[in-house]
Parts: sequence; structure tokens; C-alpha cells
Amino acid sequence: MKFSHKLQEGIFLKRYKRFFADIEWRGQQITAHVPNTGSLKSVNNPGQHCLFSESDNPDRKLKFTLEMIKSPLGAWVGVNTSTPNAIVRETLERVVGHTGVVGTFSEWSHFDEIKPEYKISAETRLDFALKKKGSEKMHFIEVKNVTLAEEGVAKFPDAVTERGQKHIRELMMLMEQGHTVELVFTVQRHDCGTFAPADDIDPEYGRLLREAFQKGLKISPLVVDLSPEAVELSETKLPVKL
Repeated sequence: MKFSHKLQEGIFLKRYKRFFADIEWRGQQITAHVPNTGSLKSVNNPGQHCLFSESDNPDRKLKFTLEMIKSPLGAWVGVNTSTPNAIVRETLERVVGHTGVVGTFSEWSHFDEIKPEYKISAETRLDFALKKKGSEKMHFIEVKNVTLAEEGVAKFPDAVTERGQKHIRELMMLMEQGHTVELVFTVQRHDCGTFAPADDIDPEYGRLLREAFQKGLKISPLVVDLSPEAVELSETKLPVKL
């Protein structure tokens, strides 16, 4: 996913009221939208360099959007929660239905059709459903954004997520119906060697994740390549510690 304009670099000053961030840029202070409802634990570090985008839309109240913050150890961390779905969809469109795909994404290539925002109930839509011609069974994918890291371990969630718990229960229900299911954790940082649930933050999520894994849930923590020019889903898949 290429940005329409190269991201600008500034100094992250503070986040407040959840959706606002002050940034020092070219000798002035600007306010940017923070597209993330999480706690940003391990990322919310004033004084670090950050990258932000600028919108040409005159109707926007805030023309700037915070995209990345540099960690104290020097890795860029993507904070925009709209990025994961966009790059997963971009990857699916590139590989689904194409022969000769090898590597991490080869399993997705065996399907023929992508159904985004697939409605499984009156209350729930899952991010993607993949379908093969002539089969009633589907492969469901739910995408989660990962920014939290502790001692080289990427973790999710960074705050209690009842919605995330609900999604795991629904994925287990789909497995009982004969479908296959996958949780794609997009790790928006390059300084982690493994992935694990953040049990100290949301123990129920960790419990459900382990239960679902034992029943057949596929867990795919995929590292995201980040730069001021583009964001892309890499084929690097982190080992899972359960």
C-alpha cells in the first residue's frame, strides 16, 4: 500500500483524548488524528520521532494523521488501525486464484474468491471469507493490529477487548460448522522475534485463543514492512508462544 505522498517526520509530543496527538514539526506544533482506539502501550513515548500523513481533503477537521511512532530502541511502529485490513486485502487480491504462489501466502492462493466484510450474523461481520468454486465451506480470516511489544515479544491485545473475545467464540462456532478459520495478527514493527497473547492485560482473550488453537484455529502473526513511502504485508511469520 503506497502512500499518496511521502510521510512527513516530526517529534511526537503527546497523545490525548484518545484520538489527538501533538507533533513538533518544522518549528511549530501541529495536531494530528490518532487512528487507534487502543492504549498504545509501549508506543506512547513522548519525544520520539514519528511519521504522519497529510490530507488534501478540505472537509477534514484535522488534515494530519499519525501513522508511525519510533520505539525507544529505534524501530518504527505503525499505529494506524486501518492499515492492517488494507494490506491484507491487497495481498489477498494479489495471490487468491493465482497458481504458482509459494511461501507464506501459498495457502490463500488455493481459493478462488474473496468476500470482504462477510456477514455471519446480524451483529457480526468478519474481515474476509475465502471460497473455492464448488465448495460450501469457507476459510474465514479475522485481522488484528499489533503494536505492543515486551522484551522482543509481540503481544495482543494492548487493552481488554470484549470484541476480540467475541470474535474468537464466533470463529470456534464456524469451525464446528466445518469451516476453516484464521487470525492474522499484523505486527506493525520489526523488533520482535515471537508472538504471544497479552495474558496480563486480557487473560480471557488468552484463554480463548488457546482453546480455539487446540480446536484448529490458524494463528498467523505476520510482520509488516513500514517505510515513509509504503506499508506492505511481509512473508515473515513469527513463531507463536502459547
